[in-house]
Amino acid sequence: MRLTFEESFDRLIDHEKGYVNDPDDPGGETKYGISKRSYPMLNIKDLTLDMAKAIYLKDFWQPLGEEAHPSIKFEAFDFAVNSGIQTALRKLQQAIGVADDGHFGPISRKRLSEIPVSDVLFLYNAVRLEFFTALSTWPKHGKGWARRVAKNLRYAANDNEV
Repeated sequence: MRLTFEESFDRLIDHEKGYVNDPDDPGGETKYGISKRSYPMLNIKDLTLDMAKAIYLKDFWQPLGEEAHPSIKFEAFDFAVNSGIQTALRKLQQAIGVADDGHFGPISRKRLSEIPVSDVLFLYNAVRLEFFTALSTWPKHGKGWARRVAKNLRYAANDNEV
């Protein structure tokens, strides 16, 4: 199975339900995973699921390009919702051993294509978990983040994508 954006969005929304305004969340007011911090001009309470989907496609899914493996794109997509697209891209670059500048250009794309998908997924999720455990909000949200990573890895294995 080749994971599509539509399927990835459905999986993501399973993690990101509805409106939240947690004072301990650095993203601030959030709906469907779209935060006020990242999109200050949006009325978050009035954000529709279709609006969120359009934002996710343009700003979160497409930056890795069409040639990236769908399971890797999903992991970056999911990580970006938690921590921002630049962090997700930098951590992917760190996992694959290139300069972590947050711009996924030709050097990053070439290196990504040279590493087996399963290795990238293992390395990327290790970096992701290390990043999460260093956050001050780990004691409050860490268990949920770790479960999310585990669920995503199960998805990849069940999709026979690795």
